[in-house]
Amino acid sequence: MRKSIYYLPILIAFICISSCQKGYLESDTLFKDRMTEEKVFESKNYAEQWLAHIFEEFKGINADVASKGNTPHNFSDDMYYGDRDKDYDPSKNELSYNMFKMGLYTENDMQGSWTQSYRGIRNATTFIHKIYMNKEMSADEIEDYRGQARFARAYLYWLLLRKYGPIPILPDEGLDYTDSYDELATPRNTYEECAEFISSEMLQAAKEMEKLGLSRGQDASARPTVGAALATRAKALLYAASPMANGNNSEFAAKLVDHEGKRLLSAEYQEVKWAKAAAAARDVMELGVYELYTVPIQVTGNDATIIPPNDGNFANKDWPLGWANIDPTKSYAQVFDGTLVPSGNPELIFTRGNNQSSEDIRMMVAHALPRSATGWNTHGLTQKLVDAYYMNDGTDVPGKDKEIGRGNGSNRATGYVTANDVAARRYRPLMEGVSLQYANREPRFYASVAFNGSFWTLFNETQERNRNQQVFYYREDSRGNGFNSSNAYWLRTGFGIKKYVHPSDTYEGGIAERIVQKAEPAIRYADILLMYAEALNELDGSHSIASWKGTTYSLSRDITEIQKGIHPVRIRAGVPDYSAAIYSNKAELRKTIKRERFIELLAEGQRYYDLRRWLDAAVEEALPVYGCNILMNAGNRDLFHTPVATWVLKTTFADKMWFWPIKHSELKRNKKLTQNPGWTYND
Repeated sequence: MRKSIYYLPILIAFICISSCQKGYLESDTLFKDRMTEEKVFESKNYAEQWLAHIFEEFKGINADVASKGNTPHNFSDDMYYGDRDKDYDPSKNELSYNMFKMGLYTENDMQGSWTQSYRGIRNATTFIHKIYMNKEMSADEIEDYRGQARFARAYLYWLLLRKYGPIPILPDEGLDYTDSYDELATPRNTYEECAEFISSEMLQAAKEMEKLGLSRGQDASARPTVGAALATRAKALLYAASPMANGNNSEFAAKLVDHEGKRLLSAEYQEVKWAKAAAAARDVMELGVYELYTVPIQVTGNDATIIPPNDGNFANKDWPLGWANIDPTKSYAQVFDGTLVPSGNPELIFTRGNNQSSEDIRMMVAHALPRSATGWNTHGLTQKLVDAYYMNDGTDVPGKDKEIGRGNGSNRATGYVTANDVAARRYRPLMEGVSLQYANREPRFYASVAFNGSFWTLFNETQERNRNQQVFYYREDSRGNGFNSSNAYWLRTGFGIKKYVHPSDTYEGGIAERIVQKAEPAIRYADILLMYAEALNELDGSHSIASWKGTTYSLSRDITEIQKGIHPVRIRAGVPDYSAAIYSNKAELRKTIKRERFIELLAEGQRYYDLRRWLDAAVEEALPVYGCNILMNAGNRDLFHTPVATWVLKTTFADKMWFWPIKHSELKRNKKLTQNPGWTYND
């Protein structure tokens, strides 16, 4: 009789079950005694607890979006955490921004994701194989729960693939725990095999959840749905189609092999992979479940909508064909700031809801809030990201990327908003004293960027004088928001971040409850739309690909279809369409879509991995970080707004940084497991 490490013979008490109000499942029951698998899976209550325990593995270091303590993908070329910018000191064993950016982390740093994921995978497999025993659920409920567990297993594999590259896919029938370590050793699968496994499992999960899981109510908003399974499938296939895993002939790819020397990244380019990714994204679009969130236009009052310039197209049409009846700034901001509960957010495809660890999104906001709101004032943005945002007429900001050698010969704007400008309602929402470099920018800029002199409402501040602040980051600013060499609480580039910040948020008294809860946007619809456009743009030929329902899509580089992915994102953002010249040029549209993702998906755990799948990280992450000259005070404001290389934020890129290293202990435990190139085995 085969003994399996998957099929645990007993379930022990003290399983940690979350009971967050909007978490995955609520339960007050703990296991008091050991019990047989039959007793566990015959009971709906115990089966739900087992399933909830699997989803506990999604938290902490496995979160898609979280604060700095859990997510290395927060350390890319768009944002930084300044209170951990010091040089790495191995004797102190402290994580820091420069440690990540200089590749000085080790094979043993931030490795909980490997343990959590494989533990969840094993428990999910047990659930998939045993839930049929249940005597308290209907056949449809059993099928739905099996689909949720299958989603969990495949999603954990997806998180591993994204972080570590090709990983071992464990046999579904389990392993004999009486075998020796050598007999249990499992080699890494190829990237393509991993992606195809995730794709097929997510497809099956979607079909298993189809009857009951097309949508979930408020109390189950963090449960996976059909859309979540199909969306994850699309992401895995898109990554497999991208240059990292599709026609990669780099020296790094040649070195990434399994225990027998077989390459794990495909050297052969296959265009059909892009077609499969496009079809999978279209599957999500065809569900008819998701749409981008919008807020109606407000025509009067101090908070009236800032209407984008008339582009002769989108400006004259109502949503979804145009922005005439929506407020683009609020529409984007409220997706993230906690205004919406998860079930009320029509573009949220998958989320952990509020079921997050202590390093959650609220802690990310605490880092973003200014010191005058008793925030930590250290979570900032790079000049490169600030420059990426368009002007409100769709053109580039003057002086864009000049300092990193990519300028078009234009110079940055000079001058500042005057009292007369404010009285005449020019340059809204800018206040007096703000640099005109930040004037007339696209709505997402104002929803995301805390530039020097921006406005913070801070309605949860108990003292009225601390609400409605204009915050400057000049050196020795009177409210303590500027550079101060005696502490860490200053923005290294002079740019903060407002994305995820609710008008009420403050960290007064160090109380996280003064920050509105935010549901984690693990996967949202805007991402799927941009993925669809990206994949279609890469096609030269025409491809017939089966949909998840068995019909056939005919896919090609059709501009009208590409615009189905581009237009909703641009319209909701209040930004004009791309020119015909961009649409007609594959290389230019590729570059433009990358920029769109840079802007739209800021701080959503995407950029770090996008740069790697595109093979762009070696260039983009090695560029110096530029920002304002924060050593200047208000009397030298022109110098403050002249970009300089930020001396405390260091950058480089080495081949070993394409994927995360595998922990030494895992390599010793599994003799067929190979290390990622550039990292050690510690033999």
